[in-house]
Amino acid sequence: MFGRKTMITMVDQSAENPSERRKFLRAAGLAGLGAVGAAAVVRSGSDLAEAAPNDGTVLNFALNLEYLEAQFYAHAVHGHGIDSSLTHGKGTHGKVIGGHKVPFQTKRIRQYAEEIAGDELHHVKFLRKALGSAGVAQPTLDLRSSFSAAAQAAGLIKKGQDFDPFANEDNFLLGAYIFEDVGVTAYKGAAPLINNKTYLEAAAGILAVEAYHAATIRTSLYEREMYLPARKISAARDSLDGKTDDDKGIHWSGGSNITPTSGHAIAYSRTPGAVLNVVYLNPGKATKGGFFPDGVNGDVHTSATH
Repeated sequence: MFGRKTMITMVDQSAENPSERRKFLRAAGLAGLGAVGAAAVVRSGSDLAEAAPNDGTVLNFALNLEYLEAQFYAHAVHGHGIDSSLTHGKGTHGKVIGGHKVPFQTKRIRQYAEEIAGDELHHVKFLRKALGSAGVAQPTLDLRSSFSAAAQAAGLIKKGQDFDPFANEDNFLLGAYIFEDVGVTAYKGAAPLINNKTYLEAAAGILAVEAYHAATIRTSLYEREMYLPARKISAARDSLDGKTDDDKGIHWSGGSNITPTSGHAIAYSRTPGAVLNVVYLNPGKATKGGFFPDGVNGDVHTSATH
């Protein structure tokens, strides 16, 4: 009924984890292969069929983050979110809280925002296509009170005050700064967890794009001499993800620090748990909070304990 290559691809696209893979094999009448046989079928095909069981889990984790970035930039540029047809999938489908069009005054900042919005939309589309029916739905995203909580934690505003990242260009750049640096460290930290060479190459490509985005935002903040608020945000992120120093502001030793790196000019990494510490705005073990008030969808949903 199905060719070998087609069957392999279907198994790969239908399974986020071993349980899902077994369910598919039973439905396809291949349960007799067993776990070893199923793995052999998957490994014997093309690159797209070589994904280990955890690859779908990693990509779904990334998809949650891409939903957040895509919605943030879409609202900033267009005044509305991405098409609803791109937000359904496994898990609890959520809404977007807050968000509105930014009154851009500078042409190049508006153009940067438009380009990044397009890139993040394509990231969502790519990951959803790669995951197929195993792709998770967009969870509830908070683009309102989460920013105020983050700004308060960073010391940008006082308790009881609000921070609206869509109010003006400066606020928009600071809001984007929170996301972009986290995106870079998240993809670098996830790269060693991906076994499929095709997926790994794609993740490296997305990492590169996120790094371009981060450099653009960091440069824009540097040109506006917004050193102090950027440093405070960096320190706040660093306080959430553990004791290691894996975050830096845009100004260092009297000069620019557009590319924050560790020794040998290598970008920092964050584990999925540490990434969730930042986006949940919680240094401890948690399954929801901050930008994801109901948590993320998929197998990886708990932040690390520090």
